[in-house]
Amino acid sequence: MKNYIKLFLVVFSIIIISCEDVIDVEVQTDTIRLVVEASLDWEKGTTGNEQCITLRTSTPFFDTQSTDVVGAEVTVTNDVNGEVYLFTDQNDGTYTTTTFNPQLEASYTLEIIYDGQTYTANDTMNPVADIIDVFQDTEDGFDDETIELHIVFNDFEAEGDNYFFKYERPQDLLPILESGDDDFINGNEVDWWFEINEDDDEEGEIKPLAPGDVVTINMHSISRPYYNYIDIVIDQLGGVGLFESTPVAIKGNCINTTNPDNYAHGYFRVTQKNTVIYTVE
Repeated sequence: MKNYIKLFLVVFSIIIISCEDVIDVEVQTDTIRLVVEASLDWEKGTTGNEQCITLRTSTPFFDTQSTDVVGAEVTVTNDVNGEVYLFTDQNDGTYTTTTFNPQLEASYTLEIIYDGQTYTANDTMNPVADIIDVFQDTEDGFDDETIELHIVFNDFEAEGDNYFFKYERPQDLLPILESGDDDFINGNEVDWWFEINEDDDEEGEIKPLAPGDVVTINMHSISRPYYNYIDIVIDQLGGVGLFESTPVAIKGNCINTTNPDNYAHGYFRVTQKNTVIYTVE
């Protein structure tokens, strides 16, 4: 009887194995493009002389090879006084300088020469308001039992200020991003509050603020073009639910002057920022 059972199992296994089909999954591909991570952020109260730009290339979906770009020529020029800052190739995809001299209200131009093609981008550095106070509460958010943080600052009298906030906790995989402008708060003291609800993350991976949480708050003053760009990025990071926007390809400000069709991904920005580290009580 045991022999019959063994024979049956062998035959059954052969049938199962012979019924397996190899399925080739077609994954949508795109042109391999230069990817630019060029955020020159000047922390208020520092010299801001040390800056870094990262260059990579996009890859096919299942490709695990390194995409670091080496051998490029990278410079940033102050369009007001003509100063040119050379970013040195570190042979790992990063390009660094220790001589950057940030200037408020100045326009800066990035130039990248790579693989026989030239990419350029431009942005303007605007001043950031001082953070007057950071405190916590539970009264002004969407849930009166959830802790929210309040960042208090005075918006400048001149119209047209745009803000970008980044909140980071060690336990979170990704930071939480917010953007805003002064259309309805111009020239006033602003109480900007931040709250995390359970509904903000369908997978339950982002938990609401809790006592003991250490939150790093970065507040940037940004140009209007970058505001328009990051606002779309933040909107798409929210997902694609029933009432969410449909993801679209987002073009940054990096233009290929040699071959415009071969544009780069990413963005070149220059910002002044404030950073505060707050521990939730």
